[in-house]
Amino acid sequence: MKNWRLVRIAVSALLLIAAMVIEHTCKCSVGQLLFVYLLPFLLVGYDVIGNALENLLKGKVFNEDLLMCIATLGAFCIGFFPGAETEYAEAVFVMLFFQIGELFEDYAEGKSRKSISHLMDIRPDVANVLRDGKIVQVSPAEIAIGESIVVKPGEKVPLDGCVTEGSSSLNTLALTGESLPREVSPGDEVFSGCVNISGVLTICVKKVYAESTVSKIIDMVENAGEKKSKSETFIAKFARVYTPVVVFAALVLAFLPPLFASNYLLSFPEWLYRALTFLIVSCPCALVISVPLAFFGGIGGASKNGILIKGGRYMDTLSRAGVVVFDKTGTLTKGRFEVTAVHPENISETQLLHLAAHVEHLSTHPIAISLRNAFPNVNDGCVVKDIEEIAGQGVRASVNGKIVCVGNSRLMDSIGAKWHTCHMTGSIIHVAMDGLYLGHIVISDQLKDDALEAVKDLRELAAKKIVMLTGDRKDVGEHVAAVLGLDECHTELLPADKVAIVERLMSENDKKHTLLFVGDGINDAPVLARADVGIAMGGLGSDAAIEAADVVLMDDKLTKIAKAILLSRGTIRIAMENVIFAIGVKLLVLLLATVGCATLWMAVFADVGVTVLAVLNAMRAYRCCR
Repeated sequence: MKNWRLVRIAVSALLLIAAMVIEHTCKCSVGQLLFVYLLPFLLVGYDVIGNALENLLKGKVFNEDLLMCIATLGAFCIGFFPGAETEYAEAVFVMLFFQIGELFEDYAEGKSRKSISHLMDIRPDVANVLRDGKIVQVSPAEIAIGESIVVKPGEKVPLDGCVTEGSSSLNTLALTGESLPREVSPGDEVFSGCVNISGVLTICVKKVYAESTVSKIIDMVENAGEKKSKSETFIAKFARVYTPVVVFAALVLAFLPPLFASNYLLSFPEWLYRALTFLIVSCPCALVISVPLAFFGGIGGASKNGILIKGGRYMDTLSRAGVVVFDKTGTLTKGRFEVTAVHPENISETQLLHLAAHVEHLSTHPIAISLRNAFPNVNDGCVVKDIEEIAGQGVRASVNGKIVCVGNSRLMDSIGAKWHTCHMTGSIIHVAMDGLYLGHIVISDQLKDDALEAVKDLRELAAKKIVMLTGDRKDVGEHVAAVLGLDECHTELLPADKVAIVERLMSENDKKHTLLFVGDGINDAPVLARADVGIAMGGLGSDAAIEAADVVLMDDKLTKIAKAILLSRGTIRIAMENVIFAIGVKLLVLLLATVGCATLWMAVFADVGVTVLAVLNAMRAYRCCR
């Protein structure tokens, strides 16, 4: 549609030039000229006329399409009055300007979202269900509550339920955004969309597929756009007030003054001519092209800063940010787990890391990767064999003939090692050799380098509230929130919980301010789509999050959030300068036109001249945002 509009504009411009050549080189009647100019006019403006008529039938009388129709048709009518000059070219020019403005608006507006096909990766196609003592593969939608399903290592959990047999680690990244696996055993609740990492699980189904967690996530993203508050475009808001004022003023100007004349019939054509001139001068060409162009320039300038804003309406919403809500893992934190502390007992820190890294050197578990990164030199001649991964507990291996166990407290209990808790926040990895406890290692996610600065910048921009939502444990989430000095922290959340909290915050927020949500994962897609403005991490963020978001930070720098707000405010300021300048000049010329003192040059300046100046000012938005 954008390409078709561009073609229409180009062809209409060529036809307009041809019509003007014909008008000045051939002797044509008013009717013939009307036909010549109607061709480019109808080609470029048929959709505007259609929309105006459609809105009239729906009772929506005053809108920008009607304003364009009245002004342009009025310009066509002037030529039929005795002694009046034709304004056909003016009529086509007005419609061309309007369509050029709409073209900029189309490119600046993110009117449609891409498909959410990437989300479908978390939805399993088949499930292994136990029926009559046999495992049968069926669609998850065909499984009833109470049936048992079997999930093997590497498979996705197809339905919500409760573990009845087996222990394993689950990758919950798609649901909670946390890359650290969750250990489950009989009696634990599991959600669809998780990936089974190690052991075989038998799960009793608690919800049918339509009510499952993964199904709800996809449904929320697909339908969140309908709930999102859509800011009206400036032109739509402006036309709602400006159009009735101009139309009624023109009607009064045409019909009221002749009532006071000695001869109404002789006086009426003169005042009708003035009223139509009034409409032409009042046509807001400067606004319909310069305001969208300001947004277009602002968006282009922001992209030079690594900030992709998907539409002009989000510029306006960004500029009024009052509440900022963050996801944690991958957004405020790096999303990479590192060894942050080593607490040995009767052994050195290096020896403790050495043993843990050797035992975990074949595992692909995120904790194992963190341990190997902390002690990369495992090729030191140690003999490691009989490696055994114990589902939901850890790893056991023989290192130089001694049995070394690395894992959680349950593994320590199973071998009788006397472990103890740690005062630090994070994942605690215990180590024991031949049943003797040797200490523990603390592994945790790290804050991004610019997280503190980003929060400080947002405070300086008068953010009323900064909140963090995470699927991580309470102690981990609250620790991060305390370090950053956030106002609220909500932990252990699923995507639906995040949406519910965001909707509550939006209902508590005043109408003058908006809510921004910043996230990076598949699990953030529903709330990114639901917030007034969703901001996604473009560097490491998931495709689903980037598609659902309204703003994308291409380099993942959190400080760009405050910059995006500042850029949007600057763009809005330039757009308002155009509004004030254009309306001010037009009001002055309109007053002169009302009393019959407006010359053609004044009318040209009030229309074309103001438009050119407003466009030049709008181009500043691109330079200001660079």
